[in-house]
Amino acid sequence: MLWLVCFFNYADRQAIFSVFPLLKAEFGLSDVQLGVVASCFMWMYALAGPAAGWVSDRISPRTVVLAALAFWSLVTAGTALAHSYSTLLVFRTLGGLGEAFYFPAAMSLIGMYHGPETRSRAMSLHQSSVYAGTIAGGAMSAYIAESHGWRMSFTVFGACGVLLALVLLVFLKEPAVRQFETIPNDSRAGLLHGVTDVLRNRRVLMMIGVFMGANFVAVIFLTWLPTFLSRKFHMSLANAGLSSTVYLQIASVVGVLLGGVLADRLASRRRGGRQLVQALGLLCGVPFLFLTGWSLSVRGLIAGMIGFGFFKGIYDANIWASLYDMVSVERRGVAAGVMNSIGWLGGGIAPSAVAAAAERFGLSATISASSAIYLLLAGAMFWIYRLLAAERPIAVS
Repeated sequence: MLWLVCFFNYADRQAIFSVFPLLKAEFGLSDVQLGVVASCFMWMYALAGPAAGWVSDRISPRTVVLAALAFWSLVTAGTALAHSYSTLLVFRTLGGLGEAFYFPAAMSLIGMYHGPETRSRAMSLHQSSVYAGTIAGGAMSAYIAESHGWRMSFTVFGACGVLLALVLLVFLKEPAVRQFETIPNDSRAGLLHGVTDVLRNRRVLMMIGVFMGANFVAVIFLTWLPTFLSRKFHMSLANAGLSSTVYLQIASVVGVLLGGVLADRLASRRRGGRQLVQALGLLCGVPFLFLTGWSLSVRGLIAGMIGFGFFKGIYDANIWASLYDMVSVERRGVAAGVMNSIGWLGGGIAPSAVAAAAERFGLSATISASSAIYLLLAGAMFWIYRLLAAERPIAVS
């Protein structure tokens, strides 16, 4: 059930990127202004993150998930009413507010059902919906837009999300006994106390830094790849929307499922096993990132996207499970919220920064240059693994 919710979480946010050429023409926007359309969502998403995590620690995660789904689905449908640039920005910002509450609550809910032995696999299965939703949002919005205009796609996705919320109101449940989460009384401490407690953890800070960089790179692809394919390879709107998502995201599904299995097995044998798997995923993705931007042929481009997507999935599989290895049970929600918040600040910078860089160096060079970021992140992740491997074990649940 959470897989379906997360599917719409990403479909709704991805839908707008495939129709950038139509928005550019209708509202007379520059590439930098289009970048702000993407960034305003992520800035609000980031600002709301700590509060979203804190709320998830205080009240039922099920309630938070359902309320967030209903809210952002209504906002998505409302985006079809935007007839000015400023109104479009307002709807995108509100969408970021609603979607910020989903991940901390969903991760807490999964944590109620799954202990360390199965946590990576459970969360990697959930993570696969991110890629499926990205494909659907990118491909379907472009297809619908070519036939019925860009507004219709937002109406369709929003209506489906509201319907899903009504269905899950009946079927989505929390476990009767919280097998793997027993929340102590201090989980009800103030937001500021919870945030500062999380940020005092050096390992968590390093994980957040890596997540921020990985999001920066991911958002480059989410935001600008459809436009890149349209401009460099002269693809139609629908073809660019599909091609920019399907190869990369399907490869990510394979990678994320494999990454979850490998991490659970390795974590049972050595401390820092999940983090080691993430480091390898980042390192192996570097050459494919470079190839994606630099390739002069569609075949080379596809090979780059598949390779990058696969190894990105290896890293993504353990984002939250690795974090849960480092924080106490009562701080899981706020830790996920803080990590989501700071991590997506990196994502929020990317659309506008890449647009500005592309005006000087071109999109090809800018995309290829992101491989250097991945190389630095891989080094940081290996360092986190070494720190964990050298420490005495801590009890996790």
